[in-house]
This record gives sequence, structure tokens and C-alpha cells, in this order.
Amino acid sequence: MKQIIRVASGQGFWGDLPDAPVRQVEGGPIDYLMLDYLAEVTMSIMQKQKARDPNAGYAKDFVPLIKRILPALVERNIRVTANAGGVNVRGCADAVLQVARDLGLTGKLRIGIVTGDDIMDRLDQFLNDGIPLKNMDTGEPLTTVRDRIQSANVYLGALPMVEALNQGAQIVITGRATDTGLTLAPLIHEFGWGADASGGNCQFD
Repeated sequence: MKQIIRVASGQGFWGDLPDAPVRQVEGGPIDYLMLDYLAEVTMSIMQKQKARDPNAGYAKDFVPLIKRILPALVERNIRVTANAGGVNVRGCADAVLQVARDLGLTGKLRIGIVTGDDIMDRLDQFLNDGIPLKNMDTGEPLTTVRDRIQSANVYLGALPMVEALNQGAQIVITGRATDTGLTLAPLIHEFGWGADASGGNCQFD
């Protein structure tokens, strides 16, 4: 078990400075690269994109970034956690796999995906089952704005990503996940922490 791991953050939102993750990988040494692309408004934008094109709906700038840094990731065994999947996690993973093929790295890369956050197609069933999904501020039920809902996602935590890392994924792609989960997953995986992530000490530089 490692005593120290280094998790670098190279992205804070969709469209953030593209050179930052490159500098993190090339400047090293790091063990993990965490990339966060999603905000609430981003999810609705991606849903609209996917409605127009079933192959869209993820952070498109993630793919050329991975193409740029993938040889270094593989060579240095740097692992990635990213919520770049948006509302089309599978499509995002397929695009990254194509990049790996183009670079001749298919056999050297394992991609894990985490799905289940997108509940857009389950909203009506929730309402029919008597789950009001009330506004946290006003208490109004979702039915009052149902026709205006563009996206609906739950926040996934670290544990599904931990499972992907446990199974050997070098790149883990999720949809809506907590920022903390993207960073905490490598720590739980490497240090063997329990679900409450207790018993460890973190140092931030």
C-alpha cells in the first residue's frame, strides 16, 4: 500500500484552460489527474445537445485533451477520474477508445464508466409513485415546473469510481458526480479506507 499519492486537479469546468491538465501531467510527478467538467447549467446544455445528436452530450474538449496526454498517462501510469461523460458517458468512453486506437494504445488502456446519475426518464415514474421531489427552498413539488425541466441528475459519490479503479481502470469516466468524489475515489482505492473514508490523513500542497 502506498504511503503517499498525488492527485492533481487539471480542470474546474467545461471549457477551462486546456493546457492546465497537460502541465500537471508533464510537470509531475503525479499519480492521478482529476478533471471536473460539469455544473448544473452544463447538464441542461448537454441534454439539448444529445436531443439533437444522440452521439453528443459529453464534454467534447475532453477527447482532444486525452489524445494529447494519453501517451504520457500510459507511460507514467497516471490514472484519471473525470465527469466528462455528461449525459452520454458511453459515447464519451467510445470516443476515448477511438483515440487509443488511433495512437496504438488500445491494449494498454482500460476505461471504466460510471452511469446511473441521469434520472430524466424516471421523473414521471417518481411523481406517479408519490415522490413529490420538492423544491428545497420553496417546498413546491416538481409538478409545478415539470414541463420546463431540461435535465435531472443525482450526484454520485466516490464509491462507484472506487469500484472501477479496483477493477483496473486507468481512466474512469462518470456523469454527474461530486467534485469531492472525483478526488476521494483515488484515496479510498489506494489507502483501503472504508465507506466513511475515516482513518486517514490528507496533506494539501
